[in-house]
Amino acid sequence: MISHHTLNPKNSRHKRWVKGTHWIITVSFLVLAFSGYVILKVHPRLYWGEAGNSLTPALFELPISRNYQHGGWENNTPFFDDTDSPVSMSRNFAMWNKNSWARSLHFLAAWFLVLTGVVYLLAGIFTGHFRSHLWPRVSEFRLRLFWRDLIKHLRMQIPSATNGPQYGLLQKCTYSVVIFFLLPVTVLTGLTMSPAVTAAYPFLLKMFFGAQSARTIHFFASATLVLFLLVHVVMVIKSGFKKQIRAMTIGK
Repeated sequence: MISHHTLNPKNSRHKRWVKGTHWIITVSFLVLAFSGYVILKVHPRLYWGEAGNSLTPALFELPISRNYQHGGWENNTPFFDDTDSPVSMSRNFAMWNKNSWARSLHFLAAWFLVLTGVVYLLAGIFTGHFRSHLWPRVSEFRLRLFWRDLIKHLRMQIPSATNGPQYGLLQKCTYSVVIFFLLPVTVLTGLTMSPAVTAAYPFLLKMFFGAQSARTIHFFASATLVLFLLVHVVMVIKSGFKKQIRAMTIGK
């Protein structure tokens, strides 16, 4: 995916701040994906609205742990005198509330990603990185060109790697969506799930239609980012793994 305009050799290399932020964000995201999966395994149900728990209908359930469709209650001890009480004091979830370490790790990695992301955004704006390399130019943004680039990638006709950010139209559009839409949505929905944050900024709950809706949106945005990462790695391998890694690390 190489653009057709000529670049100055000095501007065709990845900047050091791009390399640094790229790897910090990558490691942070991998830790977030792992810890988020552990958190989700405890309660693999997604809801829509303000409230949601095992006693309310789920939007859908994810078959990723023993907690998927748990099958009812064990040692039923009702809170009410009514023998048909749906609430009991004990559950058959062996993993219940045993993911505090994952929540702490998720929170820590999130701040690494957010703070590094802010540095990347500010540097990208003030250095002209986004304008020069990531935002599609008006002259090249054509549906025909985009479709042709997409077909080539689906057929695995991947150009050889360059030493810097010479991106094609599909790359530019994809990176722009990830940087300016998916990552901000993931961060904001993550903040919306925090009662402390929404107590100070209640507009977040309205923006994402409730805490449980924010959790569901957070899941889909994160899953899309994981898919992007997998495709990204495949493209790196197909275009020349050694050259790509060298260009994004110690290479000049």
